[in-house]
Amino acid sequence: MAAAALCRPFSKLLRLAAATWGGSSASSPPRFILNNLHKNAAKVETVSPCMLLHTSLPRNGLEEFFDDPKNWGKTEVKSGDSWTVEQLRGKSSEDLHKLWYVLLKERNMLLTLEQEAKRQRLPMPSPERLDKVKDSMDRMDLVIQEREDALRLLQTGQEKERPGEWRHDFLGRVFWYTFREWPIPWYLNAKHNRKRFYYLPNVNRFNRLRLEQYLRNESRKRNMQKQREMRLKEQFPHLGAQSQS
Repeated sequence: MAAAALCRPFSKLLRLAAATWGGSSASSPPRFILNNLHKNAAKVETVSPCMLLHTSLPRNGLEEFFDDPKNWGKTEVKSGDSWTVEQLRGKSSEDLHKLWYVLLKERNMLLTLEQEAKRQRLPMPSPERLDKVKDSMDRMDLVIQEREDALRLLQTGQEKERPGEWRHDFLGRVFWYTFREWPIPWYLNAKHNRKRFYYLPNVNRFNRLRLEQYLRNESRKRNMQKQREMRLKEQFPHLGAQSQS
């Protein structure tokens, strides 16, 4: 009896649905159900395929200050040549910004390696790598300075970052005087009036002697460098042949 009481409401619902569908066969679904399915299918959004992002393994520990473990214990490590000015000029500012930090990390690593070699009293493997990195950073700084100077000349026409002019001091030496803003006029400024941007004629003789001394020192440095190169060629003739080849 209880089962019949429970099944009676379901039978009423089935008869009501059959009357509503208009005698459609049980095998074919109702028309409004198909319409609802089409509407819901139109609302489904297509999911684009996922793109895999490949990144290198981040290393944020102290291992950043040490060389690759593959190079540990080696006396020589292969490395490329330093960056030339022509190569750096062909790169964009964004690439130079990224390359600067790459070279900075490499320089910190090589300085750590150099200090560790000194502590253990061992020769540093391929010490020329540090010179190559320093030369590359110096040349990059030169390229960036050239771009800043070109932009400043294009916008303002000034040669230096701050406007100024070449002047003489009281000893006849030439220096770059940078213009500055003063709170009072120059003819009322006692500090500015104490500066002398000229020299007397009797200083010309000492200027000539100073220039002569400078040229002699430069000539002496060049001769000492040549003598040092000749001694090295005599001591290591095979190295001289390799460098010429």
